Amino acid sequence: MTVTVYSSPACMPCRATKRKLDELGVEYTSVDLAQDPDAADDLKKLGHLETPVVIVRLNSGVEHWSGHRPDRLTQLAGDLAAIAYLAEDGDLA
Repeated sequence: MTVTVYSSPACMPCRATKRKLDELGVEYTSVDLAQDPDAADDLKKLGHLETPVVIVRLNSGVEHWSGHRPDRLTQLAGDLAAIAYLAEDGDLA
């Protein structure tokens, strides 16, 4: 599973999202849309017009949302912990 946060400069919700992920111990890659305009175009095609945009890539598909969503971030951290536990326990194929 990979987590990517797309953000823009001076975006307070972007900073809050990254801070929350850091607090929860979730590893992520950060992409500055000011430095990557092609990524901004791709996000618009997904229907996202505000930052941050969080994209979670799973083996089973992709989940994405925009805006600072502490509820989704907390759920994500729980899901990651469950996946790590199952993988460690050998129950995850």
